Amino acid sequence: MRAREARTQGDESTQPAAGTGRPRARLFHGWIVVWSSFAAMTVIFGVAYSFAAFFDPFAREFDAQRADVSWVFGLSALLYFSLGAVGGALADRFGPRATGIAGMGCLAAGLLLSSIAQDLRSIYLAYGLGIGIGVALVYTPSMGAVLPWFVRRRGLASGIASSGIGAGTLLVPVLAAWLIASLDWREAMRWLALGVLLVGFVASWGLERDPARRGLAADGDTPAPAGAAPAGAPRKPPAGHRLGEAVRTPLFVWLYASVLLAGLPMFIPFAHLSASARDAGIAETESVALVGLIGIGSLVGRFGIGALADRLGRLSTQIIVELMMGASFALWAIAEGYPTFAAFALIFGLSYGGIVSLLPPICSDLFGLRAVSSIIGLLYTGAAFGALLGPVAAGALFDRSGNYAAAIAVCAACSVLAALAATRVLALSRRQPETAPA
Repeated sequence: MRAREARTQGDESTQPAAGTGRPRARLFHGWIVVWSSFAAMTVIFGVAYSFAAFFDPFAREFDAQRADVSWVFGLSALLYFSLGAVGGALADRFGPRATGIAGMGCLAAGLLLSSIAQDLRSIYLAYGLGIGIGVALVYTPSMGAVLPWFVRRRGLASGIASSGIGAGTLLVPVLAAWLIASLDWREAMRWLALGVLLVGFVASWGLERDPARRGLAADGDTPAPAGAAPAGAPRKPPAGHRLGEAVRTPLFVWLYASVLLAGLPMFIPFAHLSASARDAGIAETESVALVGLIGIGSLVGRFGIGALADRLGRLSTQIIVELMMGASFALWAIAEGYPTFAAFALIFGLSYGGIVSLLPPICSDLFGLRAVSSIIGLLYTGAAFGALLGPVAAGALFDRSGNYAAAIAVCAACSVLAALAATRVLALSRRQPETAPA
């Protein structure tokens, strides 16, 4: 009798609580998707930002100037920002798992082909295209896979998944530098390609976006009865601007200007900070580790800046963070030893993470939810142009002057101009009651 009661109680422990529709299962499958997305983000952005470790080997191997080498990073960054919408569309058709696996394959192929390249043009094609297309095919599908699994904890789930970007920035460039020092840059790329195939394929396999296929609903709730609205579902279509309506508004024009201006300096440290530290006499491994410190700052920024934005407003916080990014370049300008370089990397990373994390909610505040994904995707083209032009321009200024002083001054100026453009967005939003001011 007691055994029967024990079995009955054990069975009931996995049933929904009365009146809640929420199961008591120990592990909701949505968290597996979250951590799969985290792992995928770690792989793709870790490889993308490990470019810092390969910068000098490329320049020495192919006797190239820094502007020429910078095109490699700029091309890859241009592609993964501008093709993000393509990755999302492919995931809509074939699913995030298949799209993610294809992206990891492109990433590994880019590394392997780069390892046998005999000139810099081959690196442009192999590394620039392979990494750029690979990241684009993984990034949007990975983040999109998380959203259907959560309503109440969507912010937490998305934050955990996107923090893989910071984790990858922290870990993989240092690993790449160690492999280069222990072997050579070509062997290092082959080992990274193997890691992408092993870790990346497993992470992509865990990407799913339809809880109903597992008999689940968002947050682990039990599916609603046929004909009933699921928990947390909106009662009417989301309000807001269509894409064509949004782009014709002064709000969008000034916001795009802010994104473009912030994008110009935002990617220069990823390409040139390690090289600048090596010029100052800092060891190779420590120089590349600066990119990892940017990743640490980015992790803090992605989570911490949101709390500040809840108190001050998102656009006001964006202005502060862009000004902070501009001020941080003063540290790079005076850096001679590792502590100052490290302080710059952390503060810059904090502002970088904050800027990136604030853009999606700012878009939803200003334009509503109807076409928010399309609007964000279009805004990211501004970041794409910045990612392409910024590192190349910084390399050209170095090749002309022999130092980064002019490039750093341009970075600071663009950051301030981005903040001024965001100030204009804030002023316009306050004049229009139909949009929710940040």
